[in-house]
Amino acid sequence: MSRKKVLVLGGNFAGLTAALAVRHELHGDVDVRVVSASDKFLFNPSLIWPPFGKRTPADVTFPVAPTFESHGVDFVHAEATALDLENRKVTTTGGIYDYDYLVIATGYRNNFGAAYEYLFNVSHQLRKAGLKKQVKLTYASPEPFLGHFGIGGLPHGETLLSMFLKKERITPVLDTAIDHVDEGRLVLAGGRNVDFSYAMIVPPFIGQEVIRQASDIADEKGYVKVRDTYQTLRYDEVYAVGIAVAVGVPWQTATPVGVPKTGFPAEQMAHVAARNIAAQIRGQLPADRKAFGDIPAVCVMDAGNNGVIILADKMLPPRKHGLLIPGPQAHAMKLGFEKYSSGRPATGTSTCRDWEARDD
Repeated sequence: MSRKKVLVLGGNFAGLTAALAVRHELHGDVDVRVVSASDKFLFNPSLIWPPFGKRTPADVTFPVAPTFESHGVDFVHAEATALDLENRKVTTTGGIYDYDYLVIATGYRNNFGAAYEYLFNVSHQLRKAGLKKQVKLTYASPEPFLGHFGIGGLPHGETLLSMFLKKERITPVLDTAIDHVDEGRLVLAGGRNVDFSYAMIVPPFIGQEVIRQASDIADEKGYVKVRDTYQTLRYDEVYAVGIAVAVGVPWQTATPVGVPKTGFPAEQMAHVAARNIAAQIRGQLPADRKAFGDIPAVCVMDAGNNGVIILADKMLPPRKHGLLIPGPQAHAMKLGFEKYSSGRPATGTSTCRDWEARDD
């Protein structure tokens, strides 16, 4: 029997994990190719620090080719431009590639930031610079309440975040959307104006255009509709993981609130997909299942020299357990996570390759 071909679109958290994990599951007896528009891994959790001069772009990225090559994965630096799912082919700026199994891990369009982390780091840096009393900080959010986090909130989260904002003298404006931005003025839905000297806008995620055009698998925002095996609804051999996945939530808010799909949940989805692809290649049914809402919530919110560790048994309610642990250990934990996951040993590659491939 000829070796099966697995094609992965995207090379960050979800794509890198999926590619290495499927090789691991099949002990290398599979041809894996990754096609990515970027030739660098971006360690997204550290993006809150470059605006303050605490990191450079080189600190939060590393070349992915050496990592893939060391694991026997073919890497192609190119952008996917069209999907022919019926004929199992993907057109890219580097050529046309066929596949037996496809994993869509194309992430998002638009820049993004971690709103609470950035907010509290601004406050921390202003205090360090002796400017805190000269600046009025306002936080505008679509969240219906503080500490919603896009996951419906956790016990005591609203109280804790309210305390944080009060302590930092930050004014919240909730359940609102941005209508437009004028010079020195943010105009919110409903007509309220917030004047500013400096503003940081965190736009919503949307899926990649090449995915949105594949209307038989994607929704209007360009996210891929999947089963809890992470197979698409129509094609058993096509998977989607990470931010590229369309997620339904058990609530409706007056102003839409995004759902976090980066980091830990992206890895978990990728591992489920990898195990199911391996099962199919062995001639078995894809039996590994983990609905997005059932993935544990594990997050560290940094606040400069403080922060909050967020833990819950499930990403989305209903939950049995959930807690927020405030304290300086959150900041130390985030620094340790960055060092462990994307530090460079002498070889020039990253320990992220081992962390991402690990089957937890």
